[in-house]
Amino acid sequence: MLSETFKVRFYETDALKHVSNTVLAGWFEAARDPVFRIFTPDADLDNWPLILASYKIDFLRQIYFGHEVEIRTGIQRVGNSSFEVIQQVWQQGEKAAEGITTLVHFDYHQQKSAPIPEDVSKQLQTLLISEE
Repeated sequence: MLSETFKVRFYETDALKHVSNTVLAGWFEAARDPVFRIFTPDADLDNWPLILASYKIDFLRQIYFGHEVEIRTGIQRVGNSSFEVIQQVWQQGEKAAEGITTLVHFDYHQQKSAPIPEDVSKQLQTLLISEE
């Protein structure tokens, strides 16, 4: 799995003194950058080939300010025009959350999904993880 570390910022906490549940979607998106760059190495937003179809996050334990988090990112499934990214939040050696995001290779001019190019599919497959 790919790995990226984030420092938990004070403003990401809520009235219950732990990280707000809304923060994780942002962390996950930021940590998907290496996956995005498989499709668009220069991150050219005028030629962006992906659209988010869905995401789900399961919260397993509270996440606290004062300790960094590690976001682990891998690919769970590669289809013809869509793929699933699996991501985990780890803090202090414990898995705190896990999420699945479905992304679709998308042709914005035609407004429909498009097959993932073979070379891109092969790169995604190097990030495939087995289910735990």
